[in-house]
Amino acid sequence: MLGFIERIRQVIKKMLGKEKVKDALGVDVAISDRMGQAIELWAKMYENKPPWVKKNVLSCGLSAAVAAEMARLVTLELQTEVSGNDFLDTEYQAVIEDIRRYCEYGCAKGGLAFKPYVTDGHIEVDTVQADRFFPTGYNSRGEITSAVFVETLNKGKQTYTRLELHEWNGSSYTIHNRVYVKSDTDTTENLGREVSLTAVPEWADLEPETNIENVEKPLFAYFKVPNANNIDDQSPLGVSVYSRAVSDIREADRQWTRIVWEYEGSELAVDVDNGMFKKNERTGEWDLPEGRERLFRIMDFEDNDEKYKVYSPAIRDESLFNGFNNILRRIEFNCGLAYGTLSNPENVDKTAEEIKASKQRSYSTVSDIQKSLQKALEHLVYSMDVLAQLGGLPGGKKYELSFNWDDSIVIDKEQELLSMQQDATGGFIRKELYVAKKYGVSEEEALKMMPSQQNNPFGIQEE
Repeated sequence: MLGFIERIRQVIKKMLGKEKVKDALGVDVAISDRMGQAIELWAKMYENKPPWVKKNVLSCGLSAAVAAEMARLVTLELQTEVSGNDFLDTEYQAVIEDIRRYCEYGCAKGGLAFKPYVTDGHIEVDTVQADRFFPTGYNSRGEITSAVFVETLNKGKQTYTRLELHEWNGSSYTIHNRVYVKSDTDTTENLGREVSLTAVPEWADLEPETNIENVEKPLFAYFKVPNANNIDDQSPLGVSVYSRAVSDIREADRQWTRIVWEYEGSELAVDVDNGMFKKNERTGEWDLPEGRERLFRIMDFEDNDEKYKVYSPAIRDESLFNGFNNILRRIEFNCGLAYGTLSNPENVDKTAEEIKASKQRSYSTVSDIQKSLQKALEHLVYSMDVLAQLGGLPGGKKYELSFNWDDSIVIDKEQELLSMQQDATGGFIRKELYVAKKYGVSEEEALKMMPSQQNNPFGIQEE
């Protein structure tokens, strides 16, 4: 059976024409077989449905946990705004309200596309995940210049698929829309037959082709996880934050299954001779104490004088959890997280240098992702501004986009303030610097806030 990504690739090739894509863009649909399979695997892992999870293997949800924690660290206390255009800032803040969720999807599947569009006097933004986004062209810097976005709708027994192709050649921009329909009874591997946009009311107002001139960038932004792509080093796509820990996550699921089985297998039970209880004549079931059915196991003791035995073996959980914890440490290392993020924090980072190195690894990973997300959001605001101008909305004004990322991942702020306080008391730094740092004010405001000597326990006074 062909995967969804492979089916889309075949339809895109047919829609564009292989030679046309090659001549115009210099590349084919930029998702190789290996890359498509990897994206589908990461998506299944994120949904707790990896191929190794079956009846005898449970999932402990590590993939989603890694993506969620990375997104939390990346967006922790993020402050960003558009200055100079209130309309643009209002539309932008609607995206930022959910930026942690979008970041999590991108971290899980390697990337995420932001595709703005104008509707009802507003600029809405579609967030297209990696398994619904197909690059068809990119430049020498690896920046995606053309792509196909996929949207599906189920109506009764039919599935409608819309392919929206965006092409940018350096100045002009073209958007194509094609719709395909397939019934539930169609067993072929394609998307079905092509129909008009008007066949779906939700898409009836879209144009089959739209041309826009004087565009400096594509009118979509791609957030890419900045890790090196070791699946396909020629692909412009990013890789999942847990792409290098797939085998470790698989082994963690197996170890977790062993732990669950250990608790189930060593569960307290009473083996009872079948002469101790009666059977229900109507149901054929044993009449066991209500609410305690799970405790008793009926068996034939034959002529043995014993009528029951208590089953209560020792639980070997310590060694199993130690093994599980060591696997979690491998996952943390391969995902760029500090030890103790997933594993037991009491068993790691014994020295100050180990703590610093572990935190630094997490800080470096998060910082790189923040830079990539900031670049995508800057591109998004540009696209929103262009579309606002084209739609007759308040766009075109000079604006500035600011970002403030939190650095508490690697810096202990309380410890830093305590150190500054000691330096200020000892006369090693100017005292208003400590006040300014603690309360987030300027040095001039700090001087005004500083009390007189007799009311100041730290000896801080105006210079």
